[in-house]
Amino acid sequence: QLQLVESGGGLVQPGGSLRLSCAASGITLRYYAMGWFRQAPGKEREWVSCTSSSGDRTNYKESVKGRFTISRDNAKNTVYLQMNSLKPEDTAVYYCAADANYGSVIAGIPDYWGQGTQVTVSS
Repeated sequence: QLQLVESGGGLVQPGGSLRLSCAASGITLRYYAMGWFRQAPGKEREWVSCTSSSGDRTNYKESVKGRFTISRDNAKNTVYLQMNSLKPEDTAVYYCAADANYGSVIAGIPDYWGQGTQVTVSS
């Protein structure tokens, strides 16, 4: 059974850092493009970042460029999102997602989703 399990969320002060992890089971991650999405209270879920199956392509939402870094360790079947210089507006539930098609991840319609991890940026 395919599962994506996020971890690493929590409460952090503005300017702080967190690293989210997404561990996959039931699939071989190296065949899938991966993405991170987030949903803030009262808002629609939005795409944050994605990486191709090999990791040679990455894309970021404009507002997180230079602050967030997506990476993957296919040997560990895990994808990461390093988040630095966090701002209150980054507060959201963060979801990882997988799809065999990179375009589907960017378009926000990946086949597989995790259950989410809460990130709260507050002083």
